[in-house]
Amino acid sequence: MPSQTDRKIVVIGAGIIGVTTALRLRMDGYSVHLLDRRGIASETSRGNAGAFAFTEIEPLAAPGIIRKAPGWLIDPLGPLSIRPAHALQTVPWLMRFWQASRPDRYRAAVAVQAALMEHGRAALERLVARVDGEPMIRREGQLQLYEGLAAFRASLPGWELRRQHSIPTELLHSPGAIAEIQPGIDPRFTHAGFAPTWMNTVDPEIWTRHLAYRFTARGGIYDTARITALEPVGDRVRIRSETDDIFADHVIIATGAWSHLLARQLGDRIPLETERGYNTTFPDASFDLRTHLTFSGHGFAVSRIQHGLRVGGAVELGGLRLPPNFRRAEVLVEKTRRFLHGFEPGHGTQWMGFRPSPPDGLPIIGPATRCPNVIYAFGHGHLGLTQSAGTAELVSEIIAGAAPSVPLAPISAARFARR
Repeated sequence: MPSQTDRKIVVIGAGIIGVTTALRLRMDGYSVHLLDRRGIASETSRGNAGAFAFTEIEPLAAPGIIRKAPGWLIDPLGPLSIRPAHALQTVPWLMRFWQASRPDRYRAAVAVQAALMEHGRAALERLVARVDGEPMIRREGQLQLYEGLAAFRASLPGWELRRQHSIPTELLHSPGAIAEIQPGIDPRFTHAGFAPTWMNTVDPEIWTRHLAYRFTARGGIYDTARITALEPVGDRVRIRSETDDIFADHVIIATGAWSHLLARQLGDRIPLETERGYNTTFPDASFDLRTHLTFSGHGFAVSRIQHGLRVGGAVELGGLRLPPNFRRAEVLVEKTRRFLHGFEPGHGTQWMGFRPSPPDGLPIIGPATRCPNVIYAFGHGHLGLTQSAGTAELVSEIIAGAAPSVPLAPISAARFARR
């Protein structure tokens, strides 16, 4: 086994997970080569809402949710939808999703997610301190808004879960109480939950590029390359690209929604669906946004991005190949105009991104089942930015042979083989 400084690690994928992991490994003294087919933060890490959502410990696969599935096809512009052209390919994933929503498996997933969030928050604070990142962090909290008492009461079990896991929360029971935190919200939103420790970055692309700069400044190597194959060769791994072959002692797969295609070459068939999310970014804010807003019943959020606003969210199961349906983004902007008094959209830039989502809502972190020197770090769904620093520390612990900060069995690729 080579010494730490001689061990070469290749990280495939320069989104927030790959960049943060590459930086952490370089900080630990390894020789690290970061590869991406397009560029730093060129996919989902560029256009997300910029939230470190450590309060979000409930997976989408909750008890009773599968009963809503028929409605997803009926309303193609609703918060959850399935593109008809992709519906048949989605069936195996939906079956696992239904199994994951059983009460016992849901409770187990919540416990794992809560542990990942606790570890991730501490890891992010360590990272922010090491990279002088505080100027790029907003600590303004988050409001989850509900239309009427019935919607609010339906949310209470989730707020109780947060309380049980020591997540600070405050429940608001009137439009007046909401206005004290965020003026200008339509009074149809009668109740809310406030998470004061919620954090955002000023811009997810800027944050990712800052970490990439720190990586190269420490001697890390970054290149663009389109990877075509991974092959175990003795105790090393050959990374084949369209132009060259690279050999590494360890390989980290962090290519987001495309990661399962590389994992399949290593014998792991991972059920990874693509939750397509839409947003519109307005460079100038016409509304004085003071906290991150989540419209829970409508499946979208409004966040500050630099000096502007980003309106986006929703879930569309549509795979990697179908063209975007930007009418979904337009619907969210139309709703925002009604929900926020004084909001005037103006000219915005539309965007669609691919969230890599396993059916149980938990990421895949750990060695490939047949090739232990390939480490998976993908499948974070909506929580890639949130869990990036924690994932990087877990990958570093795996390579060092240290005891992991969070048990790996519930987030390993092997859990799908067992099913």
